[in-house]
Amino acid sequence: MSAAAQVGLTDRPDFDAIAQWIKPNASVLDLGCGDGGLLRHLQRARNARGYGIDISDENVLACVENGVNVIQSNLEAGLSGFDANSFDCVILSQTLQAVRHTEPIVLEMLRVGREAIVTFPNFGYWRHRVRLFLGRMPVAEGAPTQWYDTPNVRLFTIGDFEQFCAARGIRVLERIVMHRGQAIRLLRRLRGSLAVYRIEKAAR
Repeated sequence: MSAAAQVGLTDRPDFDAIAQWIKPNASVLDLGCGDGGLLRHLQRARNARGYGIDISDENVLACVENGVNVIQSNLEAGLSGFDANSFDCVILSQTLQAVRHTEPIVLEMLRVGREAIVTFPNFGYWRHRVRLFLGRMPVAEGAPTQWYDTPNVRLFTIGDFEQFCAARGIRVLERIVMHRGQAIRLLRRLRGSLAVYRIEKAAR
């Protein structure tokens, strides 16, 4: 398919960060896959194979037109249709902040996948802190919506996510904190607007 014929495929800053953690020929499940852009990227970069899950009619149609395997399903209903360790990796990219059943979804990811990758906007980013100090709700750069029409239902920080993982026996394997596509290494919790985590269930 030519680039001109593809529907709505746009790269995001976290795509390359995710791709570097995907092994060649890996099986991947992408939750909340949108138009299938990430899966297409992983197919090209890592020869990955797999499926996307999305509830939107528009996104499902875009995936089909872009040649991406997609299942139309409500992510909030869980992943009971998949056996344990069905995939090498399960991905939730910039969607965790928009789901209501956070803990069950993350635990299901780690049941279905041998490991998982989660990316999310860091609401501890310094500009967000300034907006709160000035009496205004922060607006994430990756999702520039106002408080009254945002799809986000969870506003959390890098520290919050790491505490969540530690309390549930989830091991953080790798982490990249970014801002506008550039990796942040100094004062990451303040200077990074986007976090990318590779996680697995800790061995008992």
